[in-house]
Order: sequence, then C-alpha cells, then structure tokens
Amino acid sequence: MISLYRPGDSALHRLPAGPKLLIVMALALALSLAPADPWLLAPAVAGVAGAYLLAGLGPRDLGQEAWRLRWIVLVLAVGQIFFLPWQTVAANAGRVVVVILLANLVTLTTRTERLVDAIERALTPLRRLGVNPGRVALMLSMTITTIPVIAGYATQIREAQRARGVPLAPLAFVVPLLIMTLKHADDLADALTARGVD
Repeated sequence: MISLYRPGDSALHRLPAGPKLLIVMALALALSLAPADPWLLAPAVAGVAGAYLLAGLGPRDLGQEAWRLRWIVLVLAVGQIFFLPWQTVAANAGRVVVVILLANLVTLTTRTERLVDAIERALTPLRRLGVNPGRVALMLSMTITTIPVIAGYATQIREAQRARGVPLAPLAFVVPLLIMTLKHADDLADALTARGVD
C-alpha cells in the first residue's frame, strides 16, 4: 500500500488516528449539510490551513496539495456549471477540496497501520453482524490514502498534455486518469494478494 506519511513531532502527528478520522468524518458531514454558499466555506478553509501549519507542513506544502487538485475541481465544475448556479458550483468544488485536503492531512500525519488499527477497533462491535472489521478497515484506509495519489495522477496527466500542446478537453483528460487509476487499483490488488489478503 502506498503511504504518504511524513514523520514529524507536531500535535497532529501525536494525535491518535481514531480522533483524527472522527474529526474528518464530522467535518465532511457538516460541509455536506451546510448551505451551498461559498462564503460559508471560509471558516473551513481557514481551519484546514491552520491544521497544515499546526502539522509543520507550511504554506508551500498546502499550496502544492491544493494545486494538485485543480484538474479534479475543473472536471467537477464543468459537469455542474450548465445545470447549477455558479455559487452552488463554487460551494460544491470548495467542499470537495476541503475534504480531500483534510483526508490528505490525515495520511501525511498518520502511519497507515495506525489508520487500519483505529478503524478496525471502531468496527469490532459489528463482527456479530458478520462484518469483517479487518477487511473494512483496510478498504477504508486504502481509500483515504488513494485520494491524494489520484490527485497526483491528474496533475501528471495535465502537465504532460500541456507539454505536448494538447488543449484542455474533458474526455482527453478523464480517459487517461481512469486508466491510471485502474492500473493503480491493479497494483494494489497484486500487492494485497502477495501478502495473502484475498
């Protein structure tokens, strides 16, 4: 599994994985239920920026992570701009950026094995219902760690297209992104199979 963890001694690095995941889930839910007003996202954006600074990553790191999301935001915006008011489109894009940046911050400040352990412990009571906490925990942690990877693929694709003079076109962007994502999924599946996870 790909880990984006960056060693550090900040308060966020020391915070256990469980509370971090709960905070991300609560904020994602709150943002989803909030009115579609881009100005209401300002406190969330400020909070994310403060969290990156608290983790010792700095404005440059935050800017790089946000810049990597530009093509995902563009695809989302193009898909909605013809059907929704621009304020709603901006709010939706802002929500996605904030949640992805938060998920990325969790992967940067938490070791993957700790994420898996925290999710597995939280799901242990569901074992009586036939749920396998270990498998679910592994799936969720892989999802969290894969989001920044796919954002990185999007950046690579657009930079390669720009270098070849390819104009921005949704289809020419989405198809290679889908192929790279599926290839990444295959690599993850092979790695899990090699470790005895079916």
